[in-house]
Amino acid sequence: MGVFTFVCRHSNGQWNAKQLSDGDLEASASSTYDLQRKLVQTALSADSSGGVQSSFSFVTPSSAVFQVIIGGGGGGAFIGGGAAAAAAPAGGAAAAADAPAAEEKKEEPAEESDEDMGFSLFD
Repeated sequence: MGVFTFVCRHSNGQWNAKQLSDGDLEASASSTYDLQRKLVQTALSADSSGGVQSSFSFVTPSSAVFQVIIGGGGGGAFIGGGAAAAAAPAGGAAAAADAPAAEEKKEEPAEESDEDMGFSLFD
């Protein structure tokens, strides 16, 4: 499993990305969309051992962090639902499996009828 983290900066109409830790991977493009596509391809050229997950987060309007995760078992959680997420070894999968249990404990507020509000939608 490979994890590639890139620091992205925008200047002079161009987005540039450089790998954060020990690595010399980098790319540049005119849009964040194109930059992400290039960075995924760049990461795949270094490690093509499995499925790809990616995350792009702006830090400021002109800087961002992009992470590419290759391999690992977390990718199937979206297909299989909650049971697959519980079995997946990805870091966030256990928290995702606990989420439905927390939702079940919440009490839904009683629905209000239009009489309670002093008017009716159909008058």
